[in-house]
Amino acid sequence: MAHASGAQTPQLTMQDFRIETLRGAAGHVRVGLTRAGQWWFVDARNQPFFSRAVNGLNRTGTTGSRTAQLGSYAAAVDAHYGKVEPKIFADAALTRISAWGFNTIGAWADAEFYDCGVAFTEMMDFRQAAPETTIRLGGAKVPDVFDPRWVAACDQRAAERALARVFSRELIGYFTDDDLVWAQPDGEAGSGEDDGAKRAVRPSLLQICLSLEPSFPAYHAAWEFTLAAHGGELATMARAWDLSLPNKEALRQITLADMALLSAGYRRDQERFAREFARRYFAVTSAAIRRHDPHHLILGCRFTTNPGAAVLAECVAPQVDVVSLTCRDEAVVSRIEVANRAQGMPVLVGEFSWTAETFKRPTAPGELPRLSPIERMLSRGRASLERACTHPALVGYAWARWADRDEHVPLYGEGLVRIDDREAHEHTDALTDFNLRATALRLAAATTK
Repeated sequence: MAHASGAQTPQLTMQDFRIETLRGAAGHVRVGLTRAGQWWFVDARNQPFFSRAVNGLNRTGTTGSRTAQLGSYAAAVDAHYGKVEPKIFADAALTRISAWGFNTIGAWADAEFYDCGVAFTEMMDFRQAAPETTIRLGGAKVPDVFDPRWVAACDQRAAERALARVFSRELIGYFTDDDLVWAQPDGEAGSGEDDGAKRAVRPSLLQICLSLEPSFPAYHAAWEFTLAAHGGELATMARAWDLSLPNKEALRQITLADMALLSAGYRRDQERFAREFARRYFAVTSAAIRRHDPHHLILGCRFTTNPGAAVLAECVAPQVDVVSLTCRDEAVVSRIEVANRAQGMPVLVGEFSWTAETFKRPTAPGELPRLSPIERMLSRGRASLERACTHPALVGYAWARWADRDEHVPLYGEGLVRIDDREAHEHTDALTDFNLRATALRLAAATTK
């Protein structure tokens, strides 16, 4: 596996690892814990590495979908590289990211970037495999894990995407989904646990499933699960929840009014149900992948916000090898800590950017005066990434996107290239500096622990 030109080779060997912690198949990318207490990826040649990825490396410059509509960037690619031979664009892009210190192709890349000498990741998007089974009520956005149609669709999706990569030496592993919303009472609206940005008080997962249309298998599973804990009696359940509940429809009307159940009795049942729901999600998705590809890692479902303790408690091997999350603000270290603390798991920041307003806000106490917004953005962003890099659980990060969106304003877009394919130096210069020092930063953090 090729690593970025100019990047330092990790001064680690397999002797530095606690062998019993290694996950994955020998001869493929693995993840393991060193005796110094740091998690690292290990490539097919047994070389440890810290993953530095770019998302959306494709001719449309888009992320989040394989069927994105063409925009200005796609027209620029066609004009610069031609439409006949996709490899011309791919080779040029790979040369650029290597020069910028990246060593991994992130999510939503074109197939031309796979198995070409660079580590890469694949997105399963299991929820989209059967979108008609998605639960969308009270803010939740998760597949109905009790629906046999979704289970079958997961297997079919894994067959389509995993069978093609089963023997790859450069594939790190598979994200199961992106941007699920688990609707947990202790989940967060913001990115960090310690910044006070708690999830708004809205119905949580058990209440939502109990209020679904009966056509959802999750509706029946939730009622069976809950009533079983209360002797099969609705009245007993209602008393335990401190609730007046003459019938099931009354609960549905409470949920449709966006009123959350908050009693201690309800929360106990909610936690138990949420763990069962999460357990099924991770069991079904991991079984589908490993049925068709037993060699590669499972990188979780890229939590956009902290999903809550019940869900994180089920993010464990062998169903999940690495917990993945998205963070676009200064709370990245806090997010890593929350994800790691739950079960001691390695963490991958599958999407990071420093273009959010939190990085550009007015001068803070102790900060150098008279910095421009772009200077504040870059200074704070790079500092956040450097702090994250030294966390022992972090195994890598991915910059949010390869190319700007059409609506992005230059200097504040997220892309490493603009919509005309010119380099966005405000990002690439800072990221190159960080990328080429990332390994040394992690090694130094281990020695000063």
